[in-house]
Parts: sequence; structure tokens; C-alpha cells
Amino acid sequence: MLAGQLAGPRRDRVTEARLAEIDRRLQLVLDHLGVVDRRPEPPGVREYLARGQKIQAIKAYREATGADLRTAKEAVDAMMGPIS
Repeated sequence: MLAGQLAGPRRDRVTEARLAEIDRRLQLVLDHLGVVDRRPEPPGVREYLARGQKIQAIKAYREATGADLRTAKEAVDAMMGPIS
């Protein structure tokens, strides 16, 4: 029984790593093709970023989208580039 409990978390890490690699490769293809994500940004996120409040921006993103912390951080990091 203990072996089954130990295999579960390892399997989850392996699956997460594989999914992250697939996401990375997909993003490379999208970037190469010039595909731009046109989904609207959650309200308030850009404003928090403009004030330098990255943590608040991540919280606002999570509340608006239901995303997990990692996904929200990656999305907010991606949004930081075009701030003028």
C-alpha cells in the first residue's frame, strides 16, 4: 500500500512536467506563426501592474479567471511586457 501512495505524487510530477513541455512547445509554434491571444484581460489587472502592484494583479487575475497561482503568475508576467 505504501508503494502505491509514493507512486501517486511522482506520477503527478511526471505528468506536470510532460504537460509543461507540451505547453512550451505549443507556445513556440504559436509564436512562430504569429498567433496572438485576443482574449480580453481580466478587469483591474493592467491597472495594478501600472502601479507596480504585481501581487495584487495576480490576485485579481485569479479571482476573475479561477486560475491557479502558477497560471496566474505566468499570465501576469506575460502582460508586463507591453505596459507603456
